[in-house]
Amino acid sequence: MFKEFLVLTKPGIIIGNLIATVAGYFLAAQGDFQLVTFLAVCIGTSGVIASGCVFNNVIDQDIDKLMQRTQNRALVKKVITSNGALLYATILGVIGFGTLGYFTTEMAVLFAVIGFAVYVGLYSLHYKRKSVYGTLIGSISGACPPVIGYCAVTAQFDVGALVILLTFCLWQIPHSYAIAIYRFEDYKAANIPVLPLVNGIESARKHMVAYIVAFTLMALALFVFNYVGTLYAVSTLLIGTVWLAITIVDFGRYEQHIWAKRVFVVSILAITSLSVFMSLDFVSLAPQTLLTVR
Repeated sequence: MFKEFLVLTKPGIIIGNLIATVAGYFLAAQGDFQLVTFLAVCIGTSGVIASGCVFNNVIDQDIDKLMQRTQNRALVKKVITSNGALLYATILGVIGFGTLGYFTTEMAVLFAVIGFAVYVGLYSLHYKRKSVYGTLIGSISGACPPVIGYCAVTAQFDVGALVILLTFCLWQIPHSYAIAIYRFEDYKAANIPVLPLVNGIESARKHMVAYIVAFTLMALALFVFNYVGTLYAVSTLLIGTVWLAITIVDFGRYEQHIWAKRVFVVSILAITSLSVFMSLDFVSLAPQTLLTVR
């Protein structure tokens, strides 16, 4: 039973978002590591994400049973009851928000609330099922974890936080479209109106190309604003170029689901690489004053 409850939290999503959260923390900390704050950020953000994922599992029971990759989830199989999952999600949320609220900053909690509300309220309950813009809405929640890590240190929303937010938003979209194409039949069976289904795969590919270019340029803005060094800039430009090349050149050379999986894998490498170099190649500087919201 422990395994079933653990899987409900979608550990893969938690780990991926935790890497981004840690990157935001280290970028803002600029070498001034505070163990208590760091642990609070990790535990709190993980709790909030886990809570949102469990709520998402409860909401998606009806469509999960229609998709091959999700039809064996605990709620679909009735191994865990909906009431039990709701209680579990609530406890995780209390732990997550409580930890962030007590040990970090109001701005970090604000972005945790925004991410949670968008994912559970806007995306899961409405836009995922009703609109082709669901991916765009969901990208906001996916971009909040690194901002939480950043704002837990700075206690403010400045240029660095804005660039991180936009960068991770832009990354989410081609990444999600690649998943939808790779799992095309599942999304079709569940009637989820993602762009590849609604407008076609060729149209989705064009959007992916545009978003990958925008992601790469936005990620480089951290270098332009002197938050990170040359190593970050070179690695980001390189991986962005590789991602773009595979999206353009490999289309038509492979079956569509294989091409989409390749694009998906490179998207994971891209965001992981960006997060690692953001953590390591920060530049110590005076606080930015172009945009500050306390």
